[in-house]
Amino acid sequence: MLTPNGKEYAQKIPREELTHLILKLLQAWKEPLSHFNQHIEHHQELPDDSLSKAKQISNMVHELKTGVEKVTEKMQSMGIISNSLNGMASSEGTGLSISNEANTMSDSDFIHCFRRDSNKVQSYLKILKCRIMPENSC
Repeated sequence: MLTPNGKEYAQKIPREELTHLILKLLQAWKEPLSHFNQHIEHHQELPDDSLSKAKQISNMVHELKTGVEKVTEKMQSMGIISNSLNGMASSEGTGLSISNEANTMSDSDFIHCFRRDSNKVQSYLKILKCRIMPENSC
């Protein structure tokens, strides 16, 4: 999935597209995180707290996606963005699925990619917040 390189480019993206990009990134991680959780459950040598942490991360991504969807609905009802994002958060809307390459990715590479995308989502949410509520002196 193509995402803007650098904060400067992300700041130029219209609110609607930025919101859509956030939802796509979160949706894109749903299936890979599920596969990752299944994968690490088969590692007997992993401590229980590592397994618990992996499940916790999956739950947090799901909750974040749900929260972003609610904020999107609120923004639509306030007229901040149009209703063109309806249905875009579903897996059908993104057209994404896990690839064979992701299945063979090492655990450390997987975690690195997840961290990178998590940082992007965090940055995009900050940019979106500053655009919606400029009184926050961003």
